[in-house]
Amino acid sequence: MLPKDPAMLLSFVNMKLRDFYGNLEVLCDELDVNRQDIAEKLAEIGYHYDKERNQFV
Repeated sequence: MLPKDPAMLLSFVNMKLRDFYGNLEVLCDELDVNRQDIAEKLAEIGYHYDKERNQFV
């Protein structure tokens, strides 16, 4: 269900966080995805989750 391309994943996850989910944990629970997998994939392109902003920056 999640995009494989890191740039597309970044866009998808940040949009979902902005529009539908209060934090990354809830997004992962609702979409049944592994938080660590997302974080590692986005770290490959230099992004990390900022809890206060509720987005990958």
